[in-house]
Amino acid sequence: MTGYLGVDRSLTGRRWIGPAPETTRQAEALMQQTGHPPALCQTLARFGVAVEDVPTFLEPTLRALLPDPRSLRDMERAAARLLQAVKANQSIAIFADYDVDGGTSAALLIDWLRQLGRQATLYVPDRIDEGYGPNDAAMQALARDHDLIICVDCGTLSHGPIAAAQGADVLVLDHHLGGETLPDAYAVVNPNRQDEDGALAHLCAAGVVFLALVEAGRQMRETGVKGPDLMSMLDLVALATVADVAPLTGVNRALVRQGLKVMAQRARPGLVALSDVGRLDSAPKSYHLGFVLGPRVNAGGRIGKADLGARLLSTTDPHEAKAMADRLDALNTERREIEEAVRAQALEQAEARGFDAPLVWAAGDGWHPGVVGIVASRLKERTNRPSIVIGFDDDDGKGSGRSVSGIDLGAAIQKLAAEGHLQKGGGHKMAAGLSLSRAQLEPAMERLSELLVKQGADQLGASDLRLDGPLMPGAATPELVELLESAGPFGAGAAAPRFVFPDIQIAFAKRVGNSHLKLSFGDGMGARLDAICFGAFDGPLGPALEQHAGARFHLAGRLEINEWGGRRAVQLRLEDAATATK
Repeated sequence: MTGYLGVDRSLTGRRWIGPAPETTRQAEALMQQTGHPPALCQTLARFGVAVEDVPTFLEPTLRALLPDPRSLRDMERAAARLLQAVKANQSIAIFADYDVDGGTSAALLIDWLRQLGRQATLYVPDRIDEGYGPNDAAMQALARDHDLIICVDCGTLSHGPIAAAQGADVLVLDHHLGGETLPDAYAVVNPNRQDEDGALAHLCAAGVVFLALVEAGRQMRETGVKGPDLMSMLDLVALATVADVAPLTGVNRALVRQGLKVMAQRARPGLVALSDVGRLDSAPKSYHLGFVLGPRVNAGGRIGKADLGARLLSTTDPHEAKAMADRLDALNTERREIEEAVRAQALEQAEARGFDAPLVWAAGDGWHPGVVGIVASRLKERTNRPSIVIGFDDDDGKGSGRSVSGIDLGAAIQKLAAEGHLQKGGGHKMAAGLSLSRAQLEPAMERLSELLVKQGADQLGASDLRLDGPLMPGAATPELVELLESAGPFGAGAAAPRFVFPDIQIAFAKRVGNSHLKLSFGDGMGARLDAICFGAFDGPLGPALEQHAGARFHLAGRLEINEWGGRRAVQLRLEDAATATK
């Protein structure tokens, strides 16, 4: 199949794929019946939105999209036990994972309990010393001093540690893939239990916790008691949903859309402080959650104090929040430096094995377990293959994996563990974690490759660039960008619209910083548009466009509003380019 606009190999080596004919026909029908601009209709058509559903899709509401919490097994039982602990003033502990999803889930519960005049003990395991999920020693210690332990974003596979929590009831609020049997907890609420129908499998852990609090609120109302304000907590749910790369479909769209509105009110001290250190000077969008706030919250669990993110998100003290946000910002800078060193070694090693293998993997001594997941993500982006990166400390290896659309890495890792090739392993479709010995490494990676081949991982081509159609510079107005935003939020499972500006002439091109490129271009009819390309000089894109010598190009990317010095202007976030041939 010939690439869109004849581009089979762009300047970055990708084939361009345009909208399918049926998508274009649907977009034309939407234009005729709604009057919306072609760019918006093309985006809606790609999402499969029918004409009659356009108004509700552009304005997603929780009233319309929030599922009945009781559709999840054990939900009523879990919420009732939580309320029992509140009414009886029992001692409660929260065992949370060390990432954004775990931290926000813990903060949701802490906030909710605080509004009811109750407190909880927060426990977040150290990534290096304890690893992921509940462990026997921690659960035994918590059970000695607490009546109820709530495991968030973990616990579904923790049979032994939960059994070790003698004397306490354990609730599991999780979303990771479940095994054939469940731990002996008081309740296990998880849309990815094997006995669930999968209708809510796209929820992150914070989404599950939010539904549990909705159910608790319903049970409180049934007894004539008003519960805490849940809408004010949606900023936390939005952050977790985006940062945990949950698909932005169904109820997740409404959770994130409403959560961004709550976040814009700047009422939560932790998120205000985090936004300030991240120099976020405009209303937050899903991009900021995934690339500005999320990495800083994660930094504590990766290379610092594991509970720092959860404490920041739950504090009510602005001064304490600022101190913790500053610390997380510094840790994030340190994390980037550590990541870069590991990334270079992993890339070299994986390239030697071959980027076209069904599994791209690398392992090394002393690689920090806090960055192996990010490096795996970089390998996945580079190769469009499932990727695993493992760091060894003596004989103990801890690794993390990231997958691509259509390949269920979590299920493969879980099967690998069940077959005895790993000490421990689990996850979900797009991400997984594992522990293994040095002797297990080669056999495990060989077997994992076989499992992924069965899912078609060896048939994946180089990453294509998918485009929603052409656009002219004169049509790229602030009004259009705002209309396109109404089809969001954009992220996993709902890619932001990407357009191509065909056959344009570059008017200005300048290197910015070490590796970025800023340019402006026009259509020859007076309309001009600015563009920015981050990391352009890390590959061939920057040099080719900077030294354009008057050549004409097709430019592809996403539109955004650039706010600077009190001015608002549209700019193109440039992702790729190709020489325009006549």
